[in-house]
Amino acid sequence: MKLICLVENTEGCHGCIAEHGLSLYAETKNHKILLDFGQTDAMMKNAEKLRIDLKAVDNAFLSHGHYDHSGSLIRFAETNPDANIYMQRKALEKHYHDERYIGIDSKTGNLPNVRLLDGGIKINDELEVFTGITGRRLYPNGNLELETEYNGMRETDDFSHEQCLVITDGDKKYLLSGCAHNGILNILDRYTELYEKEPYAVITGFHMMKKTAYTAEEINVIKSTAKELMKYDTLFVSGHCTSLPAFEIMKEIMGDRLIAMHSGEVIF
Repeated sequence: MKLICLVENTEGCHGCIAEHGLSLYAETKNHKILLDFGQTDAMMKNAEKLRIDLKAVDNAFLSHGHYDHSGSLIRFAETNPDANIYMQRKALEKHYHDERYIGIDSKTGNLPNVRLLDGGIKINDELEVFTGITGRRLYPNGNLELETEYNGMRETDDFSHEQCLVITDGDKKYLLSGCAHNGILNILDRYTELYEKEPYAVITGFHMMKKTAYTAEEINVIKSTAKELMKYDTLFVSGHCTSLPAFEIMKEIMGDRLIAMHSGEVIF
């Protein structure tokens, strides 16, 4: 199992582009995989610098329907028309942050190699997608500002368009998410319901970023989340929408059980 952060908010490998977005590249015994596509074409430029052949990717996944995870999806599909691209059908709905449109390109659903899903799917013994995350334990407050448009009406997003990827490598399972909008603890609750044991590693943003200072209540949620994560015998890798202040608060509690990801760096 090899896992590389192709793009993230912070620079890691010298010369690799950093942007507000996320893209992860993985290699297993039988597959070359992408999760998410960043905000722009930075993912593709970084892959070229790192000598990663995106034309060799056979399966790609969009974690949810936001612009900072789908920026180079169409270009990737045109570059590699043989790769399957899995996404939830609801990711094609319109998504907003207040009045700002934050959804994906409307042409995405017309791509011939896009596979629209209405729930989870087991692709093979190495790759599986799950959805159905309904819990709201320590739910990120930032989600309350996000909306989706359904039948012409705007409503608070329930993130049913979010999907999680599970990669199995021998006796280890890696859980990959994009922003964990449903809340990382609720995602883990759903994971253990399905797999009946803890993942070896979780790689995701925690969606704790905000432009203003944290309230005492928000700091308490961040600390409580970190304390709950310490109950798992799991390694957590995070960045992107977690934000540096939230990461540092969690790092004080979690120590070496929490590590940061950066653009261009090898994670495993």
